[in-house]
Amino acid sequence: MLQPKKTKYRKVFRGRLKGKAIKGSSIVFGDYAIKAVTRGYITSRQIESARRAIMRYMKRWGKLWIRIFPDKAYTSKWLEQPMGWGKWSLEMYRAPVKPGRVLFEITWVTPETAREAFRLASYKLPVKTKILVD
Repeated sequence: MLQPKKTKYRKVFRGRLKGKAIKGSSIVFGDYAIKAVTRGYITSRQIESARRAIMRYMKRWGKLWIRIFPDKAYTSKWLEQPMGWGKWSLEMYRAPVKPGRVLFEITWVTPETAREAFRLASYKLPVKTKILVD
């Protein structure tokens, strides 16, 4: 599972996901990419699940780049816990995703293989996506 080795602060502010992605919005490494159309948070488990779906369909033939990293800490309170008492324990890490952000890139495969691999991976992700061809 992806998570940072070391962070400056253990818990972070929630922040806002407004606007469109400027950084990471174009294909850099591969020939085909999957791009987010809606905004949301993607957890490290979802990234790993999508990665496995892509690699399983490609039979580990092509090269895959993961263009997002879950570095934002997410905390949550226990069930039936009253309000107050500050911020609670770290639950997981997740990656904030804005519309236009490239999530995965692949190369060394045919266009049909890339399209089907990304289709299978998109089912694992909580945001709507579209496929790009370089």
